Amino acid sequence: MAANDTPHWADIGESTSVAGVLFLCWVHRWFGRWPFRLCVWPVVLCHWLGNGVGRRASLQYLQRLQAHTGALGRTPRRRDSLRHFFCFADTLLDKMLGLGGRYPAERIELQRDLMLDRIARREGGLLLTAHIGCLELCQVLAEQVPGFRITVLVHTAHAQRFNRLLQRLDPLAQVELMQVTSIGPDTALELSRRVAEGGFVAIVGDRVPVQGGRTVMADFLGHRAPFPIGAYALAAALGCPVYTMACLHQGQGYRVVFEHFSDRIVLPRGSRDAALAGQAQAFACWLERQLIQSPMDWFNFFPFWDQAPHAE
Repeated sequence: MAANDTPHWADIGESTSVAGVLFLCWVHRWFGRWPFRLCVWPVVLCHWLGNGVGRRASLQYLQRLQAHTGALGRTPRRRDSLRHFFCFADTLLDKMLGLGGRYPAERIELQRDLMLDRIARREGGLLLTAHIGCLELCQVLAEQVPGFRITVLVHTAHAQRFNRLLQRLDPLAQVELMQVTSIGPDTALELSRRVAEGGFVAIVGDRVPVQGGRTVMADFLGHRAPFPIGAYALAAALGCPVYTMACLHQGQGYRVVFEHFSDRIVLPRGSRDAALAGQAQAFACWLERQLIQSPMDWFNFFPFWDQAPHAE
């Protein structure tokens, strides 16, 4: 599929029903996980059947992951794509529980030593992540560690329905969602202030920007793919350390891991493009390592390798 014929991820309509999600959360609250799964299966099946773009993109991802890493152990089939969709639906419940402070903390293995050290020194930074697993469960760190504050940058294109859910679920005060489509001087100054005060800013590095913006190509699962430069440009502007953050399925729960990415990202004037490409490639390699551990935990249901810049 040619990039020019591929819809931007922000242009792909959502079919999520806020009332439906809240009903499923109610089912889980009163009856448990398995009744929730019984109710959600037909919903996921209908969505999978009606979402051709997402269904083909899911299978393409799984096929390329298997061909490049062998993580699945066999050639993916269409039913694996359906399982991928169901994993996302199951994770959506955990996102709701996490944001509402109701996910069982004993099911989360939290590797927090790196963050504890930085928080003790009141040293903030940028958290680089992707659309993997259930990142909302990092808020357990906010509950357990006084002084941990995180600002999550989210795109307005797909945040409105999710934010309506958050208003009903009483999210933790230590975690703030900041809706952005682009980062201007005022936003950058505000983020710089928060980092200087010991806070952390979280940004994803695996989606082409909503309003245009530069991208660079990197090798990802054996093919060239576009990655946004925004996270690295922001980190260079803030002049702060950069860490990666992942929260992937492990057993009956999740494992949250923070890793060091860079002490400080510098983009030299004469070799800026090369420096950006190097950072994007390092991120792509990190993302591959996460997906090898938990193949069903990547939730980009659009033609990732064929993304085109947003038209607006």
